[in-house]
Amino acid sequence: MAGCAAPEPRPQPAPAAAPAAAAIAPPTATPVPPAADRKAVVLEQLSRLAPDADRGVLALALEARSCAMAAGDVADGSRLAVIDYTRPSTQPRLWVFDLERGRLLYDEHVAHGSGSGENFATAFSNRDGSHQTSLGLFATADTYVGGNGYSLRMDGLDPGFNDNARQRLIVMHGASYVDPVQARRQGRLGRSWGCPALRPQVAHAVIDTLKGGQLLFAYADEADWLSGSRWFGCSGRNAREILASARRGGGGLQVAAR
Repeated sequence: MAGCAAPEPRPQPAPAAAPAAAAIAPPTATPVPPAADRKAVVLEQLSRLAPDADRGVLALALEARSCAMAAGDVADGSRLAVIDYTRPSTQPRLWVFDLERGRLLYDEHVAHGSGSGENFATAFSNRDGSHQTSLGLFATADTYVGGNGYSLRMDGLDPGFNDNARQRLIVMHGASYVDPVQARRQGRLGRSWGCPALRPQVAHAVIDTLKGGQLLFAYADEADWLSGSRWFGCSGRNAREILASARRGGGGLQVAAR
C-alpha cells in the first residue's frame, strides 16, 4: 500500500494548542446580520486576512464547510485550512484561519504529490498508489508519530475524490524537502506521495492547530471535481457561479434568486 505515512504509529497525547503565527484584529463589531449576509461578511474578512489568496477559492471553501455542516456531516469547527493547488509550489498556498476569532494563523508552503506534477499540480487522484494529491473537503482526526514524524490523520469527505485518504495513508506531516529556499533554486518544492507536507519548522504547530475535527479544503480548477463534489450548491449556486461571483467582488455565497 502506497502512502505518506508509516505503519504502526504511536498515539500521542494532545499537547497544548500552539500560539497564533499571525493575527489581524476582526472588524469593528456591528449588529448581527441575517445568515446569508453573515456568510458574505466572513468572506470579506478572510479576503482581508489573506489578500494573496484567491477570493473565489475562499468562497468555495466556505460553501463546502457550510454545506457539510448543514448536512450534519461535520461539527462547527472553528478552524479552516485552505490549500490552492492552482498556485505554484514555490509560493505559499496554504492558509489556516481561526473563524471564531477572525484571525489568520498560518500562511505556508505545502507540497503536492509527485504524481500530480512538477511546480504546478495538474493531475489529481483518489487512487491508492497514484502518488497524486486529492481534492476536496477533509475532516482532521488524531495525531501520531510515524515514519515522517509527528503526523495528522485526515478523513476525506468527498466521495470519489478523496474518501480513500485513510486507505492511502494521506496525512499532514513535516518534510525536509519542503524548503522554500531550495525550491527557488530548483524551480519547485520537493514532492510527497500525495500528502500535504509542510516545512518541519512549522509542521508540529500547524498540526496541533488543525487536529481533532477541524476542516481542510484542497482546491484546484478540476472540472470533474467542481461539478461532482457533494459540497457545492446547497446555497443555490454551483461551484463555477460561486467562484465567478466572489472574484467579481460579490459575496459568492448568497442564495441565488429563483
